[in-house]
Amino acid sequence: MLKEIKKYFNANPSLAVKSNKLAEVLGISTDEAYSSLKQILHTLNEEGFLIRQGKKFKLNSGSDNRMIGTLEVNTAGYGFVVPRSGKQEDIFIAQRNLGTAFHGDLVEVLLLARQKKKKAKTEGQITKVLKRKHSRLSGVLKKSHSLYYISPEIPEIARDIYIPAEELKGAKEGQHVIIGNIFWENPKLNPVGEVLEVLTAEEKLHTESVAIAQEYGLPLAFNKDTIKESEKIDPYVSDKEIENRIDCRQITTFTIDPDDAKDFDDALSIEFLPDGNYRIGIHIADVSHYVPTGGALDNEALMRGNSTYLVGSVVPMLPENLSNGICSLVPDQDRLTFSVIVEMSPRGRHFSHEIGRSIIHSNRRFTYGEAQNIIESGEGEYAAELTALNALAKILRAKRMKKGSINFFSTEVKFELDSNGRPLKILKREMKDSNMLVEEYMLLANVLVAEKISSAQTGRKAVPFLYRVHDRPDPEKLGDFINFVKSLGYQVKGNVINDPKELNKIIESSKGKPEESLINEIAIRSMAKAIYSADNIGHYGLCFKHYTHFTSPIRRYSDLLVHRILDNHLRGESKALYSKGRLDEICEHISGTERTSVDAERLSVKLKQIEYLKERLGEEFEAVISGVTHFGFFVKLIDILAEGLVHMRELDDDYYVFDEKNYCLKGRRSKKKYTLGDKLRVKLIRIDSERSELDFIVVEE
Repeated sequence: MLKEIKKYFNANPSLAVKSNKLAEVLGISTDEAYSSLKQILHTLNEEGFLIRQGKKFKLNSGSDNRMIGTLEVNTAGYGFVVPRSGKQEDIFIAQRNLGTAFHGDLVEVLLLARQKKKKAKTEGQITKVLKRKHSRLSGVLKKSHSLYYISPEIPEIARDIYIPAEELKGAKEGQHVIIGNIFWENPKLNPVGEVLEVLTAEEKLHTESVAIAQEYGLPLAFNKDTIKESEKIDPYVSDKEIENRIDCRQITTFTIDPDDAKDFDDALSIEFLPDGNYRIGIHIADVSHYVPTGGALDNEALMRGNSTYLVGSVVPMLPENLSNGICSLVPDQDRLTFSVIVEMSPRGRHFSHEIGRSIIHSNRRFTYGEAQNIIESGEGEYAAELTALNALAKILRAKRMKKGSINFFSTEVKFELDSNGRPLKILKREMKDSNMLVEEYMLLANVLVAEKISSAQTGRKAVPFLYRVHDRPDPEKLGDFINFVKSLGYQVKGNVINDPKELNKIIESSKGKPEESLINEIAIRSMAKAIYSADNIGHYGLCFKHYTHFTSPIRRYSDLLVHRILDNHLRGESKALYSKGRLDEICEHISGTERTSVDAERLSVKLKQIEYLKERLGEEFEAVISGVTHFGFFVKLIDILAEGLVHMRELDDDYYVFDEKNYCLKGRRSKKKYTLGDKLRVKLIRIDSERSELDFIVVEE
């Protein structure tokens, strides 16, 4: 109903709210309108959609040059507000204009007059915090004179938070604490909070994931109703159920996943047809069969939005008996699935496909490493199947690249932990053929499902659907990226926005070079963010007109919802399962939970990297300059991808000036330069665990 209420205010911006008028417009009873009005108004006001005038509420139309959005703060101190509508450009917020907002908060922004520069970014000043993202923060309790405070572990929150002595709850200096009830109304003063929980050093080691989850509002425990509902689920599959499904149990089928995976969303099968073609099955766990719409399981899965993968632990979207048991496509068990079955030639020509509910029996669980060894050697279990799938995946990938799909990669690390969760080793995750094989078939399934629904989008029979969309990049951001790679000596021809194949050439040219990871990272930053939307604008990065998320319903609510809509459509139901308005609300929510998970996962990795480096203080590392500012430059360690700062004060051989245009620091006397992308050797000299910061000095060769 919230969406309909918003439409009402858009149509009647000058009207104060009256329950009888609202009931008339929405076609509900006056009693129903009155009973829900208070809660609805509170929600809309909290979101900044309404403004209060005395006892009345009116639409916040933005006519006074204000807008609503989410604040994203850079570790350098400034920030950007991403507009809630998604149709406006990001608003730059200088550090002095952040007000009392934290990273992630929903805020109201006053738009400032544009500067005279033609390419100047629209600037704003935060005038109001509408909703805090972080209700809890953690850090080490410190004392200065008579004042207690913590420095939050989230790097984007740079303000210390004071703790009044009467709110310490017995906590002592040096202890790791979790604080809440944070109050901050004056930017000239520091925020104030109270201690909610004290963690000993040993507890901190074992509950780091708990602390991160609490900081980001990730629910660790499932509510009682959800657990009760999940425990009642009967895993038995009746003969009648099987009769209504595509039976794939006699077809060779297997899963390929990371070696530490516990839930298996997807499986692949391949049949060699008499005419030389292949029938390839992309089988996805049928979570929708077990999680009905509107129940406790569904409500909590929607609230969580997705699973969050922290180092050494996971905050799941579904209870373990579902995610790791009944729904997981484990070997040697019959499992219910939703399948996309495609007939293709060895050259990748697509003849036909079938989409429907199915049942499979996985023959084997492969890790990526095991599958890779078989692909490379041509020997081992199901070698013929893996070899054929890999060869076809390469052809599909080449076709996708030729059309303009951008070949981004994001370098990630994996940790080897001891029994106490301490990091013993940090390794880069390598994307090999086995990884890309799985990815290619998942992309194919997502496209075919989106095309299936999109083909039915005609007139009144249009099916409201959820898409994974990616808008065209902001020309200014992409221009900054192009200038950066040109400064490294790369040749760029043509209009990159209209011809993304030029971007692929840059990425391909950087392979094997020290700046490879940095170029990919900055290229990704220059792109718009992919989001969920009920309006299909296509996926720019993948160069797909129709794209959705269908392949991971155990860990993403979007995919579960897509399964439901798809099944409803395939059964020929005339009534849509979700209204367009309801899908808009869900898309906005799960796009937000996805961003929260990404932030939490990044912090989890950063804290483990710092914990690993504590034993390596004073050691030297190969690094690449990943950022340049007026106070120094940031470096990223090539082997373990940890990032830290070489402060200007540590560059004592000359007086260095920040050259913003050329992304470098330049020595006045020596003309020596430290430029974005430069490879150099550094020594770790300082670790600030409370602020999650690493300091380095340059080691002269």
